[in-house]
Amino acid sequence: MKFSLLKYIILFLLILPAALPLRGAEPELTQPVDSLSSVTGQELISEEEEPKTIVVAADSPYGLDGKKIFNPDPTRAVWLSALCPGLGQIYNRRYWKLPIVVGGFMGLIYATNWNNNQYADYSQAFRDLTDSDPASRSYMDFFPPTTLESDLDLVWLTSVMQSRKNYYRRNRDLCIICMVGLYLLCMVDAYVDASMAHFDISPDLSLDLTPALMVNPSDHRMSLGLNWAFTF
Repeated sequence: MKFSLLKYIILFLLILPAALPLRGAEPELTQPVDSLSSVTGQELISEEEEPKTIVVAADSPYGLDGKKIFNPDPTRAVWLSALCPGLGQIYNRRYWKLPIVVGGFMGLIYATNWNNNQYADYSQAFRDLTDSDPASRSYMDFFPPTTLESDLDLVWLTSVMQSRKNYYRRNRDLCIICMVGLYLLCMVDAYVDASMAHFDISPDLSLDLTPALMVNPSDHRMSLGLNWAFTF
C-alpha cells in the first residue's frame, strides 16, 4: 500500500515539470511565420509599385516631363516677321513654312525684274518711234536683222509698242503689290501661329457626308442631294 502510494507520487513529480511552462520562456507566435512574411511582402510590393502622381498647375510653364513648354509671344513674332519675312515663322518653330516664304519672294522678285526690263525696252522703243531723230532705232532690235524698216507699218508698230509697254508695266506693278501682300501675310501668319500655339482641338471634331433625297416644296419633285453634319 505504501509502496503503491510512493510510486504514484514519484510519477506525478516527473509529469508536473513537463506540463507546466518554464518561467521566462519565449512565447510562441500566434501567427504562422509564412503568413507573416507574406503580409510583409505584399506591403513592400504595394509600396514599390505605387504610381507616382505629379501635380502640375494649369499656369505652370513646365510640362509633365519637367521640360519647359514653348509659349511664343504673338507681339514678338509679328515684329520679327516685320523685320525680315520668315523670322516670325522660325520663332514659332514652323520651319516648313520658311521654304514657301523664301520661294514666294524669290519668284516675285524675279517676275518684277523681268517685267521691269521688258517695260524699259518697250518704253525706249516707243520713244524712238515717236521722236524725230532718225538715228534712234531701238525698235528694230525686236525684229530679225534682215527686216527692213521700210517694210514696217509704223502706225501699227507704234500701237503695238505702246500696248506692250503698258502690259509689262501693269505686270510689274502687280508683282510689287503681291510682294507687299506676301509681306503682310507673313506677319499675320506669324501672329496667328503664336496666338494659337496651344489651341486645343477636340478629338470629336468630325464631318459626316451622306446622300439624301430632297423634295421640292413647290412642285413636290424628288431630287438627289448631299446631307452633311458637322460635329464639334
